[in-house]
Amino acid sequence: MLSRLAESLVPVVGRLTVTTDRDADLAEGSIIAANHSSLADPAVVLAALRRLGVEPVVLAAAGLWRIPVLGRALARDGHIPVYRRDARARDALDGAAEALARGRLVLIYGEGGIPLRRDAGEAAPEAFRSGLARLVDRTGAPVIPLGQAGSRRITSGSVTKQIAGLCTAPLRRPGLHVHVGAPVVLTGDVPNRTLHARAAVTDAWRKAAERLAERIALAA
Repeated sequence: MLSRLAESLVPVVGRLTVTTDRDADLAEGSIIAANHSSLADPAVVLAALRRLGVEPVVLAAAGLWRIPVLGRALARDGHIPVYRRDARARDALDGAAEALARGRLVLIYGEGGIPLRRDAGEAAPEAFRSGLARLVDRTGAPVIPLGQAGSRRITSGSVTKQIAGLCTAPLRRPGLHVHVGAPVVLTGDVPNRTLHARAAVTDAWRKAAERLAERIALAA
């Protein structure tokens, strides 16, 4: 349901385009690793993936399950809550591993959160947490890097600025772009796998930002 909803709503607030590498392959049982820069980008990513025929299981902040209607939808669709700084945090990897074993694609944000920057510009993904690499270590699943750009033009900055951005987005309809890269096989120990994953997602993000001719706010 969330993928269908995103596909309907995203065109209202922006102009979404999608590209893929020539050898991109959204195969069953793969991990999709994306950069996270805005509260709006999960909807942008889900809408783009639905265009490509994919509706992934998403690892998302557990607080979303406390929102009545949204929480029920997340639970019904089999998405996975992530409890940060909590003993239940490891449960998310269990759920992700089970979904991969069933042949589902799993969407994970390696950064584990949204940057605190106030500007609306593009910047390279921040340091990745180890969860993605540990999931690969456990399952052997390939990683599909995904880069998205433009979502910060919808929501970014302070709460007031984010509300204003969302309200005016249907009038502005900023450009949004998602680029899907070729799968990568992560090797080495967890720190090296984490660095490899971030580099692959950074490359996909850069291709997305270049499509929009976005000014890069911070050096990659």
